[in-house]
Amino acid sequence: MTSGEQYMHRCLQLAQLGAGSVAPNPMVGAVLVYENRIIGEGYHQKYGEAHAEPNCIASVKEEDRHLIQQSTLFVSLEPCAHFGKTPPCADLIIEKKIPRVVVGCRDPFFEVNGKGIEKLKAAGIEVESGVLEEECRELNKRFFTFHTLHRPYVILKWAQTLDGKISPHLTSPNGGTHAQSSLMQDANNNYSSISEVGELLSPVEGVGGGRLLISNEHTNRLVHKWRAEEMSIAVGTNTALFDDPELTTRLWPGKNPVRIVVDMDLRLPKSLKLFNSKTPTIVFNTKEHNLPREKISLKELEEVGVGYYQVTEDVSLVHQMMNALYRMNIQSILVEGGSYLLQSFIDEAVWDEARIITNEQLLICAGLPAPILKGRILQSSEHLFSDVIRTYKNTNYNS
Repeated sequence: MTSGEQYMHRCLQLAQLGAGSVAPNPMVGAVLVYENRIIGEGYHQKYGEAHAEPNCIASVKEEDRHLIQQSTLFVSLEPCAHFGKTPPCADLIIEKKIPRVVVGCRDPFFEVNGKGIEKLKAAGIEVESGVLEEECRELNKRFFTFHTLHRPYVILKWAQTLDGKISPHLTSPNGGTHAQSSLMQDANNNYSSISEVGELLSPVEGVGGGRLLISNEHTNRLVHKWRAEEMSIAVGTNTALFDDPELTTRLWPGKNPVRIVVDMDLRLPKSLKLFNSKTPTIVFNTKEHNLPREKISLKELEEVGVGYYQVTEDVSLVHQMMNALYRMNIQSILVEGGSYLLQSFIDEAVWDEARIITNEQLLICAGLPAPILKGRILQSSEHLFSDVIRTYKNTNYNS
């Protein structure tokens, strides 16, 4: 790794500190280097506040400030050239007479997209771009997907038993239940013959019956970390009924994502935790609508509390959801279930990443099969006690 790549790597480390706090802005880090010595560093800490470049410059100690005009600024994303919630970073770089700037990758946002680099070059500043470009793009994959594909970055997530079941309930796409409490008993009976494999965890009662806790407590905490990293989280009707999930980040520090539930016929009772006031909820359905068809801010969503977005049955639900969330400036979505909703995203190839948790010590033999993931490539695999967490990428990059 060259010295330039090392400094850019440091930019990426700094940028990650803004995860969960800067969306819908990208995560950005910057370091100021004088003769192979870092004299300043900073990152974008919170949406609406100073970007990485001004924070980096402001961090330079008084005794080193005279070196700014002889230093190189490394920044993971192209400096902005427009007035938004803060002044253009390119203007500040020009004002401080920084002679050289190294950029990780260009900003895909139409207000920038090369304009920042052009502005710096026009001012006589030497600009190098494309250093650790792939890594810089990966860090802001949500931001890039949103601005290039005009939809949120989609992460699918589910937990399954060793024999590929995600629930003891067998449910049909329209929400009908083919087996209720007897199926849980069947699962326990089947389990008794395979006790050497592992422990059947205790069911937890939901509105619609018992649910099986598949992943362990350590993985559950990790899932809450994932929730804190995304702008929204989605479940279907049956998951909401059976599990009564709150879909918050109560096991991890961070902001709660916007909750999304698909309830086409508005069958869900308002007593569910999904409808509490801890974070906004959007209900995609075919009967009621109280949200603007055009852009709506997160602040407006918070004021509404529970928003109803009406969709039609003759057009792809997944694409209607993606279009609506794009207009709401929601850049990422974590789809946690159920099986039918997950499979809908898979079948339409509208997903970017899938995180599948398998408890290798649990079999139930009878139950709802896990979704069938198509067009996948394994990116990583790790063990967390009884669970194996596999992350897949979608091989269809045009989805």
